[in-house]
Amino acid sequence: MTEPVVGTLRVREERMAWAFLALPLLVLGGLVLYPLAFNIWISLHRVGIGNLRGPWEWAGLSNFRELARHREFLPAVLTTVFYSVAAAALSVLLGLLAALVLNRSFPGRAWVRGLCLFPFVSPVVAVAFVWRWLLDPDGVLNWLLFGIGLLPRPMAFLSERGWALASVILFEGWRYFPFVMLMAIARLQAIPGYLYEAAQLDGAGAWMRFRHVTLPELRYVLGVLFLLRLMWTFNKFDDIYLLTSGAAGTKVLPILVYEFSFGTSRFGMGAATAMVLFALLLVLLPVYVRKVLKW
Repeated sequence: MTEPVVGTLRVREERMAWAFLALPLLVLGGLVLYPLAFNIWISLHRVGIGNLRGPWEWAGLSNFRELARHREFLPAVLTTVFYSVAAAALSVLLGLLAALVLNRSFPGRAWVRGLCLFPFVSPVVAVAFVWRWLLDPDGVLNWLLFGIGLLPRPMAFLSERGWALASVILFEGWRYFPFVMLMAIARLQAIPGYLYEAAQLDGAGAWMRFRHVTLPELRYVLGVLFLLRLMWTFNKFDDIYLLTSGAAGTKVLPILVYEFSFGTSRFGMGAATAMVLFALLLVLLPVYVRKVLKW
């Protein structure tokens, strides 16, 4: 007589589970799956400002072929990959260094931790314009470096090729290192103290303890943080656009999507560029997860 009761209870639990999952699945479908399917559909049609409401002419893969022949496409791909990897690595490195410093006890540590969160919680428009003012030829950085003789002339950091890309990478690393710092501090505080005590008894110095205790304990946390930062930076539009608008060798694929879609009103080309961006992430992330995280 117990089997029907167990069966009924299981059915009720399954129904309750689907009821709890209904809203998240609806949000996922409305905010992720539907826009993705719609973007794929647009990328296969010729959509412009003249036929925005339809009917849309079938284009097949012609948008992708035209995109591949575009003179700015390949440089944008290479810039996107280099910018994303470098900026993600820099934010992880700065976050790790800040976490190691702030994990120690010293007077005013709480205040310093709060100040370190400033780049992450500040509005991107505000901090981007502060950086533009700092890096301007008449800005504070040029005044300081020129004044002490490190620069022969004032330099437009955001307008000169090479310097512009380095500046936006530095901005990205500075802006998002607090996120890495918080996660790394949480993991550092969870490392058992006896591991350091055992290493110290074996004669390990500070560097050896960091290399053989701290880094192995932080490996997967830092690996996941790098993965998250890589994904977010890959799709970043606002930071670079506010600093350079894609000029001086800083044009990445998200800016190319914007220029195709809203600069020239070729929405099919913009959607095709977004699909290339999505495909690159789809290829790079599994390789990283398998080779680096070894999941």
